[in-house]
Amino acid sequence: MTGVPASAAGGSPGARGTGPRAVARAAEGTAAAHAPGGGPGRGSPERGSADRVTPRRRTADHGSPDRGPLDRAEDGAAGPGVSEDGGAGRETAEGGAAGRGAKITAAAVNQASVWNIANFLTMLRLVLVPAFVALMLGNGGFDPAWRSFAWAAFAVAMITDLFDGHLARTYNLVTDFGKIADPIADKAIMGAALICLSALGDLPWWVTAVILGRELGITLLRFLVIRYGVIPASRGGKLKTLTQGVAVGMYVLALTGPLATLRFWVMAAAVVLTVATGLDYVRQAVLLRRRGIAERAAALKETDG
Repeated sequence: MTGVPASAAGGSPGARGTGPRAVARAAEGTAAAHAPGGGPGRGSPERGSADRVTPRRRTADHGSPDRGPLDRAEDGAAGPGVSEDGGAGRETAEGGAAGRGAKITAAAVNQASVWNIANFLTMLRLVLVPAFVALMLGNGGFDPAWRSFAWAAFAVAMITDLFDGHLARTYNLVTDFGKIADPIADKAIMGAALICLSALGDLPWWVTAVILGRELGITLLRFLVIRYGVIPASRGGKLKTLTQGVAVGMYVLALTGPLATLRFWVMAAAVVLTVATGLDYVRQAVLLRRRGIAERAAALKETDG
């Protein structure tokens, strides 16, 4: 076997490298010496491995037209010479690929998160609204069998209302679609039931007007003060929703005797809770707005001062 120079093999002057490791080191030094842009001495023993630059990295750094597709892909949307965080310089292949991979994965998760169990329950509740109305008014609206089927649809809608929000918060399934569709579905099924009951003469119209007026008014109030903060749901509001659901469900069923008397009192309690919680939300909205205005005034004063 022909020996390689001691300087290329990494050995001392005068020594002869005959092993496989010496041959590999010699090949590495030769490749570095003949790299594009490399001048004299680039493969010399005085330069360590850290000083050597691979052909691929050098062409990427100098922006030559010989750059491969991998080099161009690593630059990403930020463009050549600019990192994704806005700073100067090019990202390394390892850090850039990892960062972009994480962002692509996160984007895919966000796009797929709309199709989750919480939103499915919300959409189911929306679909049940026309089905409930058809069952409620079926055969003249006074058939006990049709009313029982309507009650089943209403019960499913109210049960899904209890679970979809809990699932969304527990398993981080909150989406923009859910934030918009959930309150719409809640008010749609409740409004449809109240209007049908009043249209059939089972429930006074003023009760329907009070409940629906309160629900729509509080929703509008939340949007008006959202610039100052969010009004959290109170325990009274949750109790109101539960009482309303039970009362309306009892009116949907064709009840007689003591149960018919009981549903009257349950509905009375629901109306009282509806009004009381509505006034409490108005109070919270006024306080929230005052606090927000005061904080803004204080911030402007500090800025001017």
